[in-house]
Amino acid sequence: MTEVASSAQVSTELAMRRTGMAFQRTRMAADRTLMAVIRTSLSLISFGFTIYQFFNKLKEAGVLKGAASSRNFGVSLVLLGIGMLVVGIVYHVLFMLGLRRMRAGMKADGLVHAESGFPTSLVLIVAVLLLLIGVAAALSMLAHVGPYE
Repeated sequence: MTEVASSAQVSTELAMRRTGMAFQRTRMAADRTLMAVIRTSLSLISFGFTIYQFFNKLKEAGVLKGAASSRNFGVSLVLLGIGMLVVGIVYHVLFMLGLRRMRAGMKADGLVHAESGFPTSLVLIVAVLLLLIGVAAALSMLAHVGPYE
């Protein structure tokens, strides 16, 4: 009888550890998803800013008479990148809060140990910093203020 009880305890312990590790894998997958959003947003913001600056310099040099439509396209790309980043950050934060709540509930029910840390995402910090840079670029383009003017 003790062998059966011991075997059941080992199985339960292993299941709890696997579930705990699954939470960590899910957290890392959410970080990878946010990194994909960051890559795409960074591409949109930087390409849009480059298009805007390129056509703005051509207009200032007198090479082009009107470059408004091209500059507007650049601004649109920057705003699209910022919007995508905002949606990605909001989705990531909501997902992580839900994951933390689920983990806490499972810990309270004794289904996982939840001894390992569940740190703040460094990817989220980078995403917020990129968002600030993107907003500064947009302000520079639209209002002609900021560090990129």
